[in-house]
Amino acid sequence: MMRKLIKVTPLFLAVFFSCYNSVSAQRQGNIVEYFGKEKYEETKEGSIIHVFEEGLVLEHAARSGVLFGSQDMVAWQLANNSFKTPLEGEELASYPGTDAPLKWRAISADTAQVFRDRNLRRGYLYTSFDAPVEEVVLLEATGHTRVYINGMVQEGDHYDFGYTLIPFRLKKGTNQFIYTPGRFGRVAAKLVVPAQEVMLINRDLTLPDIINGEAEEKWGAVRLLNATDKDLKDVKIECVLETGERAVFATDAVMPMAVRKVKFRVPGVKDAFKTGSVKATLILSDGRGRELDRTEIELQQRPATDHHERTFISQIDGSVQYYSVAPSTEVADGQALVLSVHGASVEARNQARAYKKKDWAHIVAPTNRRPFGFNWEEWGRIDAMEVLAEAKKVFKTEDSLTYLTGHSMGGHGTWYLGVTYPDQFAAIAPCASYPDIIGYRRAGNDSILEADRHYSQIKRAANAGRTLSLKRNYLQSGVYILHGDADNVVSVDQARLMRSTLGEFHNNFSYYEYPGGSHWYGDHSVDWFPIFDYFKWHAIPAAKNVQHIEFHTASPAVSAQNYWVRIEQQPRSWDFSNVVFDVKGDSIIGSVENVSVLTLNLSQLNLENDPVVVIDGTSIQGQKGMDLTIENAGDGWQSVSQVKTAEKYSLRHGGFKTAFDNNVVFVYATGGSKEENAWYLNKARFDAETFLYRGNASIDVVSDKAFNAKEYKDRNVIIYGNASNNAAWKKVLRNAPLHVANGEIRFGDEVLKGDDLGTYFVYPRFDSATASVGVVAGTGLKGMKATYANNYFSGITGFPDVMVFSADYLKTGLEDIKISGFFGRDWSIGKGEFSK
Repeated sequence: MMRKLIKVTPLFLAVFFSCYNSVSAQRQGNIVEYFGKEKYEETKEGSIIHVFEEGLVLEHAARSGVLFGSQDMVAWQLANNSFKTPLEGEELASYPGTDAPLKWRAISADTAQVFRDRNLRRGYLYTSFDAPVEEVVLLEATGHTRVYINGMVQEGDHYDFGYTLIPFRLKKGTNQFIYTPGRFGRVAAKLVVPAQEVMLINRDLTLPDIINGEAEEKWGAVRLLNATDKDLKDVKIECVLETGERAVFATDAVMPMAVRKVKFRVPGVKDAFKTGSVKATLILSDGRGRELDRTEIELQQRPATDHHERTFISQIDGSVQYYSVAPSTEVADGQALVLSVHGASVEARNQARAYKKKDWAHIVAPTNRRPFGFNWEEWGRIDAMEVLAEAKKVFKTEDSLTYLTGHSMGGHGTWYLGVTYPDQFAAIAPCASYPDIIGYRRAGNDSILEADRHYSQIKRAANAGRTLSLKRNYLQSGVYILHGDADNVVSVDQARLMRSTLGEFHNNFSYYEYPGGSHWYGDHSVDWFPIFDYFKWHAIPAAKNVQHIEFHTASPAVSAQNYWVRIEQQPRSWDFSNVVFDVKGDSIIGSVENVSVLTLNLSQLNLENDPVVVIDGTSIQGQKGMDLTIENAGDGWQSVSQVKTAEKYSLRHGGFKTAFDNNVVFVYATGGSKEENAWYLNKARFDAETFLYRGNASIDVVSDKAFNAKEYKDRNVIIYGNASNNAAWKKVLRNAPLHVANGEIRFGDEVLKGDDLGTYFVYPRFDSATASVGVVAGTGLKGMKATYANNYFSGITGFPDVMVFSADYLKTGLEDIKISGFFGRDWSIGKGEFSK
């Protein structure tokens, strides 16, 4: 029944679950079968030398949670050098508190050369290959989340897209492959000898449409394979259209043994009236002008009044991202803009095409960085707001006429973005929605962790996703709730919960249950006339007319500004902050909770005289037309000349995951042993692969020797390695109170000894007022391998400023976290809050 429904509609919007879990409604088939996105089936990049057809399954070996999910028995064995080639029937001790041992069982691929077993959704698959010679090959595999190749972890393809190719060097003799669980209970894998060492790969292109009447060049992106042991740099990509127009761009460097999605430019066209397919050739050349490779691509040329795709450069990582548009039928400035956020598995281009064009508004669909992306949180949130800003600029829309809607996961995105940025949307309309992923999905391991001291820090780091704790922000927008009363994917109970919740305090919302409506009952599941009619009734007030502000945020790092109030600093990072202000004549009277620095943009208010600000009973004199920054350092509120950027503030307020932003660059260690250097290089590559797969990212990855602080000025940096082996440490982390070296971690005055300690932490980049440094480091081989998991690339998980753990953390979980928590407002340990 579900397949039949989805075949005849352009959208299938299911709810995203992170890590290894999948939605019950999606347990059969892959997203391609549901959604209609073509899967890559044909291998064109080289010659297949082996297809894996025999293996072993380690059943019930995976443990997953929601905010926390890093237990991995195989990773623990690899970190402790205790992993042995498994044999059929061999048993392993299970996780602490579990009586039944884990057992390896034989499995064979079916006639389609696919391993199929429901236990692969919770179990590991082991395969091996005996290579007669050493050579560079590509692993082409689907269905798994990660794979360990001879002990080195690489990204998988758990959404079954079919576009992951992993270059690596086969060693002569036995090569081992361990695949972690995916979504669908099936894995297919083969080895491919690449046709050439450097190659443009046609899978997973990011392309703009050629828009008639727009002569400027546009951005595109293509995967570039570097199957050599050296950096690939100083290369150019020339894009030549079939009509002769061409554009050349000096593209991004690619680290050794990696695939990176790199930029190129699409030229404007001479024929501004043509429509349809336009073939183009991408030509890759080196610094001497020698051609290295070429490939053919296909673009679409359309009038600006048709549904179309546009591209832009993201400030997260400098990558090319796209968004889709259902443009207004009217060509005029000052129209409305509707941001429409899609559901899980849905491409933005299909989201936009579910809407008929309106004569008063442009409908714009961002990507969430991928069809599943980040649940519209974290980097999905940033993508949505980047697209909103870009579309406003392109279409010259009226700021006050900005609206938000979405379906399923995008319905959650509507609740989430609407509560996070309440002054950005005049009205919101969640469809087939759930407000909070934690309240919606099953609890997994997390339900038994609530009392743990470290879990409380992890949970706090994820507070920005707790929409119901911020619910009073919805007072600033109109709300229209639409849900089918027969929805078997997202229960209508979720909509009824929000109807009941809003009914307690909100006087401007509408609610409609579509009779007999399933999860998707046609394009009117989103393109619902009453929603757009409701939008027309609403406008965002000008800041000068806002006389009352009630604003709540989990962190200024996520949401700081609301009209003329900006929260700059919290005394308790990532705990909820609340402010209420009223303008009464020339007085501004307010009260706050968990706020230590804030700015009042009084220049936005029409005040007749110098204002008096009364905050928590303290009066502070302001100046007419001048913004006012005030601080409470523990001895009462007083005005200050400016925000202290050496302390925590809105552009740099901590949370480890925030380091993966601001045109981030990864820097790996080269000053350790041969094994350490190889592992840190691979860890940086693995993180770049994961961010590409999950977030369409394109990361600059360089060695510590190649890192130049001035060249990467004011950019966030991720350090892979410690102060003993990564030369970039002293360039960007001078005077950090947490110091990692071989054999020890110094946490203030406390010293933790051992070679098995790992850490993730974030700290200000000392040579910048805005940039942060993230650290992924270990005190030795065991410690660095303990950091293998990158569950931080999730829209759900919580990562505080600091986590220090031993390698046993991979087996026992929270029990072997040594330190977790948040630095103080001055980035000190002494004024911070830590669990030990």
